[in-house]
Amino acid sequence: MYLIGYDIGSSSVKAALIEAASGKTIQLTQHPAIEMDIISRQTGWAEQHPELWWEALCIATKTLLENSKVNSEDIKSIGISYQMHGLVLVDKNQHVLRPAIIWCDSRAVDIGKKAFDSLGQEHCLSHYLNSPGNFTASKLKWVKDNEPQVYNNIHKAMLPGDYIAMRLTGEINTTISGLSEGILWDFKNHTIANRLLDHYGIDPNLFPSIKDGISNQGQLTKSAAEATGLSTKTIVGYRAGDQPNNALSLGVFEPNEVAATGGTSGVVYGISDEYIYDEQSRINGFAHINHQKDQKRVGLLLCINGAGIQYSWIRQQIAREGTSYADMERMISSIPIGADGLRIIPFGNGSERMLENKTPGAQVNNLQFNRHTRAHFYRAALEGIAFSFVYGFQVLKELGIQPNVIKVGNDNLFQSPVFSKTIANLLECPIQVMNSTGAVGAAKAGGVGAGVYKNLTADLFKNNIQETFYPENQNGQYLNAFYSWQDDLDRLLGTKSEKPIAQNLVH
Repeated sequence: MYLIGYDIGSSSVKAALIEAASGKTIQLTQHPAIEMDIISRQTGWAEQHPELWWEALCIATKTLLENSKVNSEDIKSIGISYQMHGLVLVDKNQHVLRPAIIWCDSRAVDIGKKAFDSLGQEHCLSHYLNSPGNFTASKLKWVKDNEPQVYNNIHKAMLPGDYIAMRLTGEINTTISGLSEGILWDFKNHTIANRLLDHYGIDPNLFPSIKDGISNQGQLTKSAAEATGLSTKTIVGYRAGDQPNNALSLGVFEPNEVAATGGTSGVVYGISDEYIYDEQSRINGFAHINHQKDQKRVGLLLCINGAGIQYSWIRQQIAREGTSYADMERMISSIPIGADGLRIIPFGNGSERMLENKTPGAQVNNLQFNRHTRAHFYRAALEGIAFSFVYGFQVLKELGIQPNVIKVGNDNLFQSPVFSKTIANLLECPIQVMNSTGAVGAAKAGGVGAGVYKNLTADLFKNNIQETFYPENQNGQYLNAFYSWQDDLDRLLGTKSEKPIAQNLVH
């Protein structure tokens, strides 16, 4: 018996084939090899045709079957991880009415701000754990105001994962976790966010019925089976947004457990058993995949836009042609902690929520032409991103998150010993690099929903620990470098920290 997991991103669809009995990964693939197109008809807009996701999923599935030689009749279930905060609109015939407005589209920022002011900060934060912001509900309000001909033909509004599940099963439904990521869920009343929708003039019936994120969500239709090469006996057993799913894939379920990722943007995702929120809206709270009315599990998400994209820019624009990340890491080994005084602020990828939506831009400080080399740039770049994680982690600490370990995947910035050791030392917290991917985690969770596995437990997601980075006895060097970097950031923002943030973290 086998399981399939999908990770539906904005650049590609990743797919994993898992042997159910052993949990062993049989095949991994992704499609397309180059990034999928993002439509940007105006500055700040970002759209994709949902059909692209479906076509990529079908090709990836057929590739898995062809390479593995597994009989499609032996594939029991499907799990879906998907890009969060998107908006897909379909009519009564399940035809898409317009391109999806995806996560990085910023057209609804002002709509969300006005709703936050009108409804009141206290109401929004205590009921939705967030400002309406630039999330799915506000994006739908934009469509209502600007494309009435589209809005009037909407049968259902859904998230990207809901759309994929619809294409597979023919059924339209959603989850509490999904609604919460769109700021469409009222935690206090355990209902859809009726007051916000009433404020926006949106009919709550436009949203699908709710199913548990881990449950039998339907079997494949004949047309879906033909398109993918799978069987009509295969069950969709799970769906969740990519960040909750990443946490699940690392076995992060319970209070004070923390997952992190360092991709194009950086994310820290900690679990709380209380409906808590940040009054400055620097973090977002969403229903985690195991959240229930009588068992609160809230994922507190800190996002850092200026992360891997900065290091990628350094490699493309400063490194010599042909230099790999492994080459850069080897060169860094000769450079001391603090990069001999060279410091880089990485916030050059738009507004930063943890900085209260300010857009400070990137900055290179204390560059000395007779001292600093490319290798210094590489170290300063990685340290700048690591310092950003530490700076932002203070918000989670203020909200009560106190982890004993931080779990990360093996396919991002945390592969770098310099990056991981910097964070581990400043937080005085071990970092475990796990042999895991989002598609593999989704496959296993789908097996729970289909009844292949009895329960959703951390044991199911235990992975071989690839490496652990422990705090060392060099904390003073890291702290000095961090304090200098923090002073640079304070000057750039025109603020002054009351006390060193790292000191709050390690004492």
